[in-house]
Amino acid sequence: MIKSVLLLGAAVIAFAAGPVVAQERNIKIAGFGAQSGAVRSFGVNAEAVMKAAADEINAKGGIKLKDGTKAKVVVAYNDDRCDGETGINVVRRIASSDWLIAIGPSCSNVAEPLFGVLQKKVGDASDSGLQFPIFTDVAIKGGLAKISEWAFRNVPSEAAMYDSLFKYLRAKHPDLKTVWGGVETDFAHSNALWNLVMKPTAPKHGFEILGESKWLLNDTAFTTQVREMKAKNPDIVAVSAHPFSGCGFLKEMARQGVKPKLLVGLTSSSSMETMEGCAAQAEGIIIPTSFAPVTDESSRVAKLVSSAKYKGSADLHSAAMWENMMILKDVIEAAGIDAKPDTVAADRRKIRDGLAALKETKGLLGANMRTADREAVKPYLFVQAKNGVWTVLHDPSKDK
Repeated sequence: MIKSVLLLGAAVIAFAAGPVVAQERNIKIAGFGAQSGAVRSFGVNAEAVMKAAADEINAKGGIKLKDGTKAKVVVAYNDDRCDGETGINVVRRIASSDWLIAIGPSCSNVAEPLFGVLQKKVGDASDSGLQFPIFTDVAIKGGLAKISEWAFRNVPSEAAMYDSLFKYLRAKHPDLKTVWGGVETDFAHSNALWNLVMKPTAPKHGFEILGESKWLLNDTAFTTQVREMKAKNPDIVAVSAHPFSGCGFLKEMARQGVKPKLLVGLTSSSSMETMEGCAAQAEGIIIPTSFAPVTDESSRVAKLVSSAKYKGSADLHSAAMWENMMILKDVIEAAGIDAKPDTVAADRRKIRDGLAALKETKGLLGANMRTADREAVKPYLFVQAKNGVWTVLHDPSKDK
């Protein structure tokens, strides 16, 4: 009996002195956006790109932590239904756990109220707002990051893109004089693009605005809108709408025999959804975009994302998810993240501060500059729909 006890005691001592298995540490990055409704493709494609980027980072060893340990990236994507209240609830749930940062949302009408519940100014003890970093990949309405110092965006400036586009159209088509707008009024992005960007920018370059037709995101009938536009006979029709309603409007134009000399579209419609929904009617439409598979890396990523494994599409929006994931890898490694259960708040602050300090990041089309108000200045191209595919019409950077 005594011998048995001694042997047991020796075994316990030996076990205690044996090698300790370190707890696996992960970098947890949450994605969120629209995966249901009329713009569900935004979230579907963003999730595909997010998974592809995480797999590539992990295949190369993961992300280096403060103590030299390599951590794997863990990702999950959440559907906010392009609804502001849902988006806020999704982020509150994510922030209550051990996720370090979230990438999203798809819709500006989610981003705007969501950024409003974040702490406005970092370190303000009187502000009880959520202290959780958000790195937006899709929501593109101008100037939203200024709402909170915890908000960051990697989206292009539509004001700059359309200013450049209308300048280009004036030079290339001096015979075109008039513009009619078609606008999806209940979606923050499309409504803002027409009223705050296209409508004031076109006259700046010598175009006359003849009027506008209005509809809603889920509308399916456009007879009246096209009829009133047809009566004005504009040279250019600027369609500020997403693929679902935009294609409906273009099809009704074709049915009524309306053939403007030129079509201009919404950035978000430079996607496969437009080609799948109304390639024939969208033929010739010109849209500025911050993504096209024109470099070796952008082509590689586009091919990877569209593979059978991920079944997604790299476009203006989803390509930013790839950039965000790679930017975060660099920021996390530079910031010295611990990725331990008791360092979540400190790690979030380090990531926030790391993002705020960035002046330039690597993008799929070239260098993306970072502004003091946490926005991006991104390279862009003009693409045109031709025979069911998007082709590069012009690279404005070559004008300089």
